[in-house]
Amino acid sequence: MRISLRSRLLAAVGVIALVALVVADVVTYSALRSFLYARVDAQLDAFHGFYEQRLGEGRLLIRCAGRGPFDGGGPSPGTTAPAGGEVGPPPNAIQISAVQVRTTTGVVVAGQSCPAYVDGTAYLPALPATITGFAPAPGRTGVVYFDAPASRTGGPTFRVLASTLPDGNVLVLAQPLGDVGSTLHRLLLIELAVTGGAVVIALAGGLWLVHLGLRPLRDMERVAESIAAGNLRERVPGEDEGTEVGRLARTLNLMLGRIESAFAARVASEGRLRASEARMRRFVADASHELRTPIAAVSAYAELFDRGASEQKEDLERLLGGIRTETGRMEHLVADLLLLARLDEGRPLDVHPVDLVALCAEAVQTASTVGPAWPVTFSAAEPLEVRADASRLRQVVDNLLANVRAHTPPGTTTRVAVTREGAGAAVTVTDDGPGMDPDQAAHAFERFYRADPSRSRLHGGTGLGLSIVQAIVGAHGGRVEATSTPGEGTSFAVHLPAEPPAPAVPRVGDDDESGVGARPGTGNGTADGAGSPGDAGGPAPTEAGDPPGRPEHPVD
Repeated sequence: MRISLRSRLLAAVGVIALVALVVADVVTYSALRSFLYARVDAQLDAFHGFYEQRLGEGRLLIRCAGRGPFDGGGPSPGTTAPAGGEVGPPPNAIQISAVQVRTTTGVVVAGQSCPAYVDGTAYLPALPATITGFAPAPGRTGVVYFDAPASRTGGPTFRVLASTLPDGNVLVLAQPLGDVGSTLHRLLLIELAVTGGAVVIALAGGLWLVHLGLRPLRDMERVAESIAAGNLRERVPGEDEGTEVGRLARTLNLMLGRIESAFAARVASEGRLRASEARMRRFVADASHELRTPIAAVSAYAELFDRGASEQKEDLERLLGGIRTETGRMEHLVADLLLLARLDEGRPLDVHPVDLVALCAEAVQTASTVGPAWPVTFSAAEPLEVRADASRLRQVVDNLLANVRAHTPPGTTTRVAVTREGAGAAVTVTDDGPGMDPDQAAHAFERFYRADPSRSRLHGGTGLGLSIVQAIVGAHGGRVEATSTPGEGTSFAVHLPAEPPAPAVPRVGDDDESGVGARPGTGNGTADGAGSPGDAGGPAPTEAGDPPGRPEHPVD
């Protein structure tokens, strides 16, 4: 059977109160009983001296009057007196129910018994025939105090004093304890009533205190129910370092805060996982769509070849050129995809000190050669050196410049600047082209995103250029930002730390089957114009007169 905490606390309060009251009652009862008995024993001891003196004079009090030996009046019927005559009562006399002188063997030599009356009934003490247990006392050879019952049922208890006399006999005095017994009985009744009332009051007060003390626990129960319903922001009230419940509330709130943080992190992680899964599906769909066009073109060229186009020299050259162009597009796309996959995988970079100013100057010179219709200016206030992968950084700058050529009209001016930024550096590529609206700028670094799909396809872009820029900069521990105003141009800012972070995975040998990770200037997909208006776009092979699909430098 399960018992609630409230019931256990009330039971504990009741038991403790009862035990404490019973102990107090017992102590009080025992103390009063000892006091009353001590007073009776003192009275008996005083009478003992009086009677011992009279016995020394050869006299003994033999008179019972009325209902006590010393309450005045004439002799009661049947009263006799031995030789020596009568003696009046001692001062402060009390009711003595028996006075005997007996030998040590129990033979009564002299004495008188006066009954004690209770509710009109007379009772005499039932004295034992032989008295033992004497102990030495001051001025006496032996004294013993004991209780004796009444000779009839229902009578009072008698207190008896027996002491040895100088002649060897024993003087016995008996006094009824009616008043003592009634006093103790009344005390017992009072104690029972007080104890019962006190226990009831203790239980009532304990119930109130338990109700008050368990209020924080009820609040905790309410909070737990609210949390179970999904409200993780709920907190337990009553934090207080000075109380146990307050400390428990503080601990629970700390635990709830951690649970809320963990749950929020889990929700965020699940959200990121769903978003990543959606991006992956979109990425696969876009990659499949991008590959479908060149594959369909190659298939069409092959079908024309089967239909006899190979018999005409002009047609054959056109077919072979088209096949080379489409396979080059496929090679370029696959190379970009493989590069992104390796960057996502966390492949380590080939890190060494890089003169950033010289690297950017070379990229600007190459861009001016490839696209003279798009003027490029370069500025750097001081030499700057960072630890980075030189080929990847060159790829970043080349892609940003190719992005300008792919998505701005001829005559657009581009400014490239290298500045110090704390311990690191910043590379800014700014053009005065048509710019992007906020929605396009927000999606600029998404893979396969194009603000103008028809224009990107015209220039052979894949929509991965800016994605590659972001991935490379992220691998160096930096960040890239795009800011644009429609009609005023676009600015890309690359922020690089002085030292890239340690690689997350052990370095393994690169396989360069697709040209990814090869030396700078090889066909590694860096020619992809990523799209000033948000396009992660592609190369512009026709601008410099290079054959399509055969990039000879990173910005092709």
